Amino acid sequence: MATRLLLVADTHVPKRARVLPEAVRHAASGVDLIVHAGDWVSASVLDELETLGPVLGVWGNNDGDDLRSRLPEVARAEIDGVRLAVVHETGAATGRDKRMDAAYPDTDLLVFGHSHIPWDTVTPNGLRLLNPGSPTDRRRQPACTLMTATLDDGAVRDVVLHEVSRD
Repeated sequence: MATRLLLVADTHVPKRARVLPEAVRHAASGVDLIVHAGDWVSASVLDELETLGPVLGVWGNNDGDDLRSRLPEVARAEIDGVRLAVVHETGAATGRDKRMDAAYPDTDLLVFGHSHIPWDTVTPNGLRLLNPGSPTDRRRQPACTLMTATLDDGAVRDVVLHEVSRD
């Protein structure tokens, strides 16, 4: 049975947006699992997402003790035969593939955030790296973003980067 995921990171509520964008809430209502790769900033975002469905999340460098007490630095789960890990920061883009291969040798999919830059690559060892960008702070990117994906029978499928309009 396939599992549909919403991948989001760097929501930065209320610093970059007063509330979670409607596009995130809408996307969350259509998936089986919400994956958040840190920098929520407000625990109210975690609370809100938990009302929409199961959440697998981690804390980021901008998250305080309230979120750090509820979330791990690294989250792991095995879903539909895919070994998934979530972390906020992976360091510089240069050398990321090799560093993540070494850091997550028993992982098939690593979801990360921090840079606000969407990322979708496969490392030399076959680790899929996904960064959904940010739905509230595009930084130097053309648009705010989130991702959806499907995990099915040990494979990551249907990865789609979605632009998010700021409400």
